[in-house]
Amino acid sequence: MANVALCIDGILPALTNIGQSLNHDDPTNLQLLITTIFLGLGVGQLFFGTLSDSLGRKPIVFAGIGLFLLASLITVAAVNLEMMILGRFLQGVGLSAPRSVSISVVRDLYTGNYMARIMSFISVIFILVPMMAPILGQVILSAYGWRAIFYFQMLFALLTVLWFGARQRETLPEDHRIILTKHLFVDGLKEFFKYRESIVFTLVSGLILGGFMVFLSGSKQIFQDQYGLIKEFAFIFAGISFFLGLSTFLNGSLVLRFGMRKLTIMALNLFTLSALIYTLFFFTSSNPDLYVLLFFIGVQFLCLGFIFGNLKALAMQPVGHIAGIGASLNGFISTIMAVPIAIFIGKFIDHTALPLFVGFLSCGGISLLLIWLLEKPAYSNNRNIPLPRQNQ
Repeated sequence: MANVALCIDGILPALTNIGQSLNHDDPTNLQLLITTIFLGLGVGQLFFGTLSDSLGRKPIVFAGIGLFLLASLITVAAVNLEMMILGRFLQGVGLSAPRSVSISVVRDLYTGNYMARIMSFISVIFILVPMMAPILGQVILSAYGWRAIFYFQMLFALLTVLWFGARQRETLPEDHRIILTKHLFVDGLKEFFKYRESIVFTLVSGLILGGFMVFLSGSKQIFQDQYGLIKEFAFIFAGISFFLGLSTFLNGSLVLRFGMRKLTIMALNLFTLSALIYTLFFFTSSNPDLYVLLFFIGVQFLCLGFIFGNLKALAMQPVGHIAGIGASLNGFISTIMAVPIAIFIGKFIDHTALPLFVGFLSCGGISLLLIWLLEKPAYSNNRNIPLPRQNQ
């Protein structure tokens, strides 16, 4: 899963250089180098996650990394923005295999709050990479140019897949695999949509991921263009990622005490409230002092650490008997939702960071509304839904 973070965040310091090399300096269009990889992740998960339920977890990871390596060669050879965007999309498709299968492996082995705890510990590694990736990208950029960043990503992916192949056993025995037929995906789709909690928490994942993607794709404009922090950008991004890593780590311990649903709702409330406060304070003004902005972004990322891992676990909890298809549908739906949200809001990040927080506020508010509707007594008491077999 860390390969995804390295591939996304490693090129953030190099966006301007890539644009100059490709004779394209529109910062809004350069955001597509971030959002299209998420689109590839969403589309790819739909296929790789489903296939892993029939062919096993490990072969799918190997196939995905192979596609990622080929796609990386396209990005290195790109001579225009369109070719670079194609390469980034295919990188996302390839990386969707290890990303979705990792979740399926966890679901094969764990359930409930323990699953959320393991997801949190995995996410710590997933977060440590974003903390270091921009700094590493900046160092490589300064020494060897932007193409060397992609070569390093290829080396990292190759090393991790070799380690995975040697150390991780297959978690889906042959007698538990679903026969690969043309009805496999359709049947899995019908089964997934039987569970209201899986649907709602998948939709919430899409909304929150959309807000997060706005920050990823627009952070270069905010810090480098609006605040003029060119060399400092990588260190600022690492500092912000620290808050996400800290809360993700704490979630691994607190989830067993408070439960993943309660922690998620508490974090969503704070996430939405802090975005509302920023919006009210700076709605008609320019950007605040840098430290004020970093404080509010830090609060948002502190909340996200409690939200991301738990949302995935909450959505997957009812569908453990179709973990591969469930993970792929969860990833596909949430990503397909998030990409247009990020592209739309990102267009407004021009002179101030306000659109970022308006996006946080909107996504958080709608998420809380969806969870409230799910938990309404009149709604929840009529759940005539069978429990997953392993939970009966």
